[in-house]
Amino acid sequence: MSETTVTPVRSPLATPPEEAPGHGLLAGRKVVITAAAGTGIGFAAARRALLEGADVLISDWHERRLGETQEKLAAEFDGQTVAQATCNVQDSAEVDTLITTAADELGRIDVLINNAGLGGETPVVDMTDEEWDRVLDITLNGTFRATRAALRYFRAVEHGGVIINNASVLGWRAQRGQAHYAAAKAGVMALTRCSAVEAADFGVRINAIAPSIARHPFLAKVTSDELLDELASREAYGRAAEVWEVAATIAMLASDYTTYLTGEVVSISSQRA
Repeated sequence: MSETTVTPVRSPLATPPEEAPGHGLLAGRKVVITAAAGTGIGFAAARRALLEGADVLISDWHERRLGETQEKLAAEFDGQTVAQATCNVQDSAEVDTLITTAADELGRIDVLINNAGLGGETPVVDMTDEEWDRVLDITLNGTFRATRAALRYFRAVEHGGVIINNASVLGWRAQRGQAHYAAAKAGVMALTRCSAVEAADFGVRINAIAPSIARHPFLAKVTSDELLDELASREAYGRAAEVWEVAATIAMLASDYTTYLTGEVVSISSQRA
């Protein structure tokens, strides 16, 4: 019997679409985004919030990149507020200051997007305590610190708000070399669920996104092309997400289209596990 070669069918969705225009989903909202400098999901989330009519405050620990990002967004969205504040999410005092600064700069806070996170690729057998602690501290503890600071703000005001956390499908899946990152993102998922129950007391919704792979220049610096190609090939479309596609889902969760959704983790992938 001769062997039959199966040729994969190329999906019509393998070619990314053009970025969707804004529809005013966040008109008048004041949005804070951590780790928003550069080329990744944080920057895309800030740009999408502006496209949807919001004013934003972007934050990052890297002062030069943050300034360049602020200038770029301000030039594109003339007439909307694009404020900036440096913040290291590993420092509770800096995170608390970020929230008070944002409230002062923007006049109020309606949405916090917790995007700060750190990955890596090290097998458990070779992983140092320092590697484990750094990934967990930035990715999980940083999300906790910002969520805590924001909830303290929302508890003291009357208008409520939304918090959106950036998790990952690795909070569900297993992948070699990613134990620290996967553990941190699974923690973000659990933090999202538990804090959402408490946040309802203050009129706050908390949800998370779990992207599989969104390709951008910074990711390419820390991950091999071979691995990125392999991960993208596993998706139903045979490609990675565009960062704007992830940001569009964040905007939906921040909008009034999801007012009865809280404590959920939305998978941005063709396969949850």
